[in-house]
Amino acid sequence: MISQETIQQIQNQVKIVDVVGAYVHLKKRGANYLGLCPFHNEKSPSFTVSPSKEIFKCFGCGKSGNSIGFLMELEKMSYVEALRWLAKKYNIEIEETAVSPEVKLQQQTSESLHIINNFAQQFFSNVLLKTDEGQDVALSYLKERGFREEIIKKFQLGYNPEARDAFTNAAIAAQYSPELLVKAGLVNNRDGKYNDNYRGRIIFPIHATSGKIVGFGARIIKKNDKSPKYINTPENEIYVKSKILYGSYFARMAIDKAGECLLVEGYTDVVSLHQAGVENVVASGGTSLTTDQLRLIKKYCNNLTIIYDGDGAGIKAALRGLDLALEERLNVKLVLIPDGEDPDSYVNKIGATAFREFVDKNKKDFIIFQLEIALQEAGNDSAKKSAIVNQLAETIAKINMPQDFT
Repeated sequence: MISQETIQQIQNQVKIVDVVGAYVHLKKRGANYLGLCPFHNEKSPSFTVSPSKEIFKCFGCGKSGNSIGFLMELEKMSYVEALRWLAKKYNIEIEETAVSPEVKLQQQTSESLHIINNFAQQFFSNVLLKTDEGQDVALSYLKERGFREEIIKKFQLGYNPEARDAFTNAAIAAQYSPELLVKAGLVNNRDGKYNDNYRGRIIFPIHATSGKIVGFGARIIKKNDKSPKYINTPENEIYVKSKILYGSYFARMAIDKAGECLLVEGYTDVVSLHQAGVENVVASGGTSLTTDQLRLIKKYCNNLTIIYDGDGAGIKAALRGLDLALEERLNVKLVLIPDGEDPDSYVNKIGATAFREFVDKNKKDFIIFQLEIALQEAGNDSAKKSAIVNQLAETIAKINMPQDFT
């Protein structure tokens, strides 16, 4: 727990104009500052910040509060997360109340893993952009896929060299613990020898909604490589796959503003769509949706549109976990990309405007979509049709309707 003394110090040192000004373009008007509200769309500024009172107030939507409340509302942070964010911004050392040795060890391990991940990201990005191997092998591959340098830098993409221990040697030379490097999934230990885990792969850092790097996805480049297409960070103190959506840090504000979250399957789908200007998009990483992931989406909006490949595998992936989405009272719609395409290739083929139009035109309510697919598979089999009705009834029963207690 953060001590009351630290909380008081944070409140005393925070400057609300600095905090809000990182998100909103503010202009001084008399004693206050004025800007466009980040919580709703407006053309004329009605959002006021008072430096003397250390509060904000929007006269359009009614939202108001202090710096902590601003971060909690805009970034969907918890109270403690907002305090820690402000403490870091103002270089305030956090004093914790007494915690058990086990909790303290977990906190120290988590902090160490974050530091290691930052080092790894910088190493991989440097190799990609500034070495001959990175440029010739990985950067050329990414550019062939249509990725421009600005989007590569935005998502902090990188490359792990082919050499057996290039990253390992650099990390150990920088005094990082080999055991923690293994725990982070960056290094493996075979027969007492430490080697790179992601050799010859494109690196996709995975960010929490706070912006901290919690893990990595590593993709093969060579077409004849028989190893798994992706290797992901193993679960540890800071990376739990079921609680993470790739791209959520970059998409969070766009989702909040659009009132809709687009869900795709892969990392490259997210990066391509962002590059095209479609920014309210995240990826599940190809796994079934979990309750934690759905609740993360629900922090920002109530509307979920799932965009998957139009082949059989894509349809099955789109249907996985959607009963959970209904239980979370999300409005779920589905869009299938034409056969032979995925969101990455399709947006590059038709462009951002046409892609948005395609999504808007082809959205189908989840239940109607499920019914159409099931009836196609059933054909003229009356027994299968009867089973479909029962299955559909079960799905509808999972919709979490608000209770009327009047």
